[in-house]
Amino acid sequence: MIEWLTVASVTVVVAAGLISVVSGIRGNPPRDLTVLGTLSVAGVLVVLLGVAIVQPLVGNPPGGNALEFWLYLVTAIAMTIAVTVWALVDRTRFGTIAMGVVSLAIAVMIVRMSIIWNGA
Repeated sequence: MIEWLTVASVTVVVAAGLISVVSGIRGNPPRDLTVLGTLSVAGVLVVLLGVAIVQPLVGNPPGGNALEFWLYLVTAIAMTIAVTVWALVDRTRFGTIAMGVVSLAIAVMIVRMSIIWNGA
């Protein structure tokens, strides 16, 4: 994967995660800032999906296990959708904290996807 895209993705996802965790610890239910932050994580994952489709077509196939990479990506997208629905149904601070924790977990998954793509 493209290194600068990985760094930018992790930065956005960690920021969204920290905002949600801090907001949840303060006792705030899910609100526009935290839900839109989690949706920005989904947007980052859609961009990574597009890059993962285009890169092999232009001569940059994954160096590691492609199945493992794709399972990480699909799982990250599913986690984002599931936690957003959960937070909208459970309008307590725990929904906000869950969005933050999932966002931070996805940041780790993005780093791992980059490592897999580059052949480890």
